[in-house]
Amino acid sequence: MYKLNNLLTPSLLAISLSMSALFAPPASYADNKASEKVEDILAASDAIRNPSQPFTTQIHLTEYRNKKREQEGSLFAYAKMNPERGQYDTLVRIMEPSRDRGKMMLKNGNEIWFYDPATKSGMRISPQQRLLGQASNGDVVTVNLARDYKAKIEAEESITDGDQATRHCYRLALSANNTSVMYPAIEYWVERGSNRPVKAKFYSDSGRLLKTAYYRRYEKLFGLERPTETLIFDGVDAQLVTVMRYTNYQARNIPEAWLSRDGLPDVRE
Repeated sequence: MYKLNNLLTPSLLAISLSMSALFAPPASYADNKASEKVEDILAASDAIRNPSQPFTTQIHLTEYRNKKREQEGSLFAYAKMNPERGQYDTLVRIMEPSRDRGKMMLKNGNEIWFYDPATKSGMRISPQQRLLGQASNGDVVTVNLARDYKAKIEAEESITDGDQATRHCYRLALSANNTSVMYPAIEYWVERGSNRPVKAKFYSDSGRLLKTAYYRRYEKLFGLERPTETLIFDGVDAQLVTVMRYTNYQARNIPEAWLSRDGLPDVRE
């Protein structure tokens, strides 16, 4: 069972933000040669979050409100890189709650399609639509940030990560390459040296903070240390927290048909 005292509190979040301000270098930092490596840094961080080979994983979602467990869900995801698009195609099957068991979501390019095998009906759905708690449909599919965003190094700074350790990071400013992505702008903290994703802040078109995520609980998977848990804080109320936990990673030969809209009726497991 997940321990509530492992969650970041609003005060710790405030400490993290204040430390960021203390360690921020001059605005001219983006002009130095480190900024030339930003694409490599972002691509390396993507490679840590996403194994290169086709894989499956189970995703456990738990929503907390004022440190009290509100609701839970469980998903099973199949992900595979599409070399033509340079993005992952992802099939997500709902396992829990039981009323939704067997329903599916397919991310194909930057579109997400919903399919209900009971009614054999499908429709396109919004990536921004809430799935459970602070987690939206687009948060549970595999995303290649280097493909969809232009990146710029804004600063180097030390921040408190999701495990309450201090990490020296690059703070990247990501702006969307196209209008089909889920978040128009992202602030993204990547640990210097390891390229580990540490923290992200996601913004709307108007610049409003939607949510803050911490990537934590790194484990050795497919030859690399990868985050197995994401804490998502609401952009307005930090007492609204959703924990996304990834377990049971497996390499898997995923049928191409499962990753197309026409093939969804044939998914049997």
